[in-house]
Amino acid sequence: MERCAWANSSLAMQAYHDNEWGHPQHDSQRLFELLCLETYQAGLSWQTVLNKRAAFDEDFADYNIERVAAMTSADVDRLLTDARIIRHRQKLMATINNARVIRDWPAGDNFADWLWSFVDGHPIRQAWSSIDELPATNALAQRVSKEMKRRGFKFVGPTTIYSYLQATGIINDHVIDCPWAPENRSV
Repeated sequence: MERCAWANSSLAMQAYHDNEWGHPQHDSQRLFELLCLETYQAGLSWQTVLNKRAAFDEDFADYNIERVAAMTSADVDRLLTDARIIRHRQKLMATINNARVIRDWPAGDNFADWLWSFVDGHPIRQAWSSIDELPATNALAQRVSKEMKRRGFKFVGPTTIYSYLQATGIINDHVIDCPWAPENRSV
């Protein structure tokens, strides 16, 4: 058995696939980080994002929601001078905006519970035979995207959200022959 073919291009991609992708995440800060990474990836390769991940972690205080939400336009201007990251003003501003949305989440609820409520708390397993079968988006991603936009999130189109749902383990798209597919994992 081999891991999902998309993950074989580098050691960083393999590590991400093996240790993170598709693992159910329920921590709001970790979910925020993955949302940011998917935002940065829009229009770029995932390898590019992984290559810049450590610098993003540093610049955004390990995605501490409170600290990121407190950032200002002056911080964005400073970040735009950091060649170690993806310097895209709208994506950087979306990171701050999205931190504020999560920080200001209605009392009695939290972002993680809200996100997982779309699947009643249980990951969706899609047992594809090949990565060629994976869609760019689906009805769930379209619904989550629409609701996220309604709540004020930025850079959360259906394709980005589909990738996000895969990354967070809400959708498990490991191909059926992958050793990390749930049916191939021993408990």
